[in-house]
Amino acid sequence: MRARTAIACSVADQGVAALTNILVLVSAARLSTVADFARFSAVYLVFTILLGVCGAHIGQPLVLRRGGDEDVRGACRSAVVFTLLAATALGAPLAGICLLLPGATPAALLALGLVLPVVLGQDTMRYAFSTLHLPHLALAGDTLRLLSVLGALAVQPHGASAARLVAVWGLATLPALLLSAALLHREAAGTPLRPGGLLRRGYLGRRFVVEFGVGNATAQLSVLGLGTVGNPLVVGALRGATTLFGPLNVLFGSATGFGPPLLGRLADDRRRVRAAAVLAAVLAATAAAWATALALLPEPAGRRLLGDTWPTAAALLPATGSQYAAMAVGTCGLLALRVLDPRTTLAVQVVFSLTAVVLLAGGYALGGVPGAAWGLCLGSVGKALATWVRVARLARRTPGRPSVSADPAPGPVRPSAADS
Repeated sequence: MRARTAIACSVADQGVAALTNILVLVSAARLSTVADFARFSAVYLVFTILLGVCGAHIGQPLVLRRGGDEDVRGACRSAVVFTLLAATALGAPLAGICLLLPGATPAALLALGLVLPVVLGQDTMRYAFSTLHLPHLALAGDTLRLLSVLGALAVQPHGASAARLVAVWGLATLPALLLSAALLHREAAGTPLRPGGLLRRGYLGRRFVVEFGVGNATAQLSVLGLGTVGNPLVVGALRGATTLFGPLNVLFGSATGFGPPLLGRLADDRRRVRAAAVLAAVLAATAAAWATALALLPEPAGRRLLGDTWPTAAALLPATGSQYAAMAVGTCGLLALRVLDPRTTLAVQVVFSLTAVVLLAGGYALGGVPGAAWGLCLGSVGKALATWVRVARLARRTPGRPSVSADPAPGPVRPSAADS
């Protein structure tokens, strides 16, 4: 496959996967009451965190895999088997514990535990096909998943419980998992199967899990915590507002995935920083325009999108839109840091992830759900400022440093400036 075609398929696959997650939440919001959508959002947030941990521990090291053709194919096969075993080992106890607990939320978590191997296994297939330079197969599997999930949710009655929606969403992923498994078997059958290697000491996925934990899961867990100790509707409100900005998450993900290699091709650090700054301005302007378009959306159209959750989500649009504009600037600042000196990103992630949690809790204490949304916005603003201050310092130290080529040696991969 030509490089341009591969990039197009990879971007399209990422877009389809993100669109599926967006439309699942939109469908659940339209089918549920406000309280049921809050429960579904809380369970879906748990899944999102588990999905991120799985991607960090299994998917990201897999796409960096180097070595012989048979070793790479065996690594893909081992990663999928490990995912299925680990998801079953986690999902079965979760379902068993929740079976003994009363209430609608434990019932939804029970359904999540049962379908966890299906949804996590399908996601690992995407990484496997990307590693094998077959992104069109990942696109085929994710397209089937999109059609199956939306078709299954479309026939559900209004007022369906959160547990039912979780079960339908998970089981509707099964056709895509079976298709992807058949395609992967065709490519990797007979290769060495070593799932235990993903638990060895020095495995690269451990570092990626730490970075995910401090950079992404902390804020999501804090939102879930606010819903537990405070008002459960805060989860549905914040999740609904974030869902409206789903297309921007696709853009940010594409910039994160393709930005470092493209910046690394430029001749020196000044040009890389300048290109990252231009990209930051473009993405921030896009976020502002998207927020403005959502703010001007008539209420009937908004209710068709999110159902009864629309009024609370619409009230958060100024804060969430400002947050996404700041996130655009911060994302591009992190891209520049990864090209200039990848060792500096972890400290920024740790400090400002914890800062965002404090601001989220403080904002909620002072102003309820809107205050929590503005707290998240201030955290993103602080992170963006910190990244670009550090970028400016590094650029002044090494104004003309040329690109450094990656180590071509086979074996376990050390993260380069483009991979960290």
